[in-house]
Amino acid sequence: MIYSVHGTLIAKAPSLAVVECGGVGYACRTTFTTLGQLGNIGETVMLYTHLSVREDAVELFGFFTRQELQCFELLISVSGVGPKAALAILSDLTPDQFLLTVASGDSKTLTRAKGVGAKSAQRIVMELKDKIAGESIGLLSGTQTETVAGASCSGGNVGEAIEALVTLGYTQSEVAPIVAGLDPDLSSSELIRRTLQEIGKGNR
Repeated sequence: MIYSVHGTLIAKAPSLAVVECGGVGYACRTTFTTLGQLGNIGETVMLYTHLSVREDAVELFGFFTRQELQCFELLISVSGVGPKAALAILSDLTPDQFLLTVASGDSKTLTRAKGVGAKSAQRIVMELKDKIAGESIGLLSGTQTETVAGASCSGGNVGEAIEALVTLGYTQSEVAPIVAGLDPDLSSSELIRRTLQEIGKGNR
């Protein structure tokens, strides 16, 4: 098993990074997120890797962070979700955004990724929501953990506020972090008002 590759970045292309280690160039399929974090050609880089061995192909996937690799492995563990769809999702969402999206049950956001349909998105949420809210919560820390936990089991005024905001056209992954940061004892209408204020500030 290849845990990581560490060497010189010798080529970059859409969804591909080539790292030369000991005179061998390792072609790693990857995300736009990782490509954006890599340096320039000729610089030293390290990628965490996943080796996929199938009857018809052997492919190496590389990621800038361990967290992104773990999200990729979670995705390909879902029945019917292959590496191509997993890379598309993680190119559209950062690992934190992906985890929050699944924890909040927001399958709609997942369909923004190229090649991911509604049924696949719903299956991802169904199969991974409990994992992310449970043992996979270690992928996040601090306030991010609290946000995911809150999104996965939101109820009462918080849940009502999130549902109302989604009805207004916002996605759960967009509003849940804001609502989770407010006082849960506030009324649902006040939670909605303050969330809309925060969204308004971000759009200025």
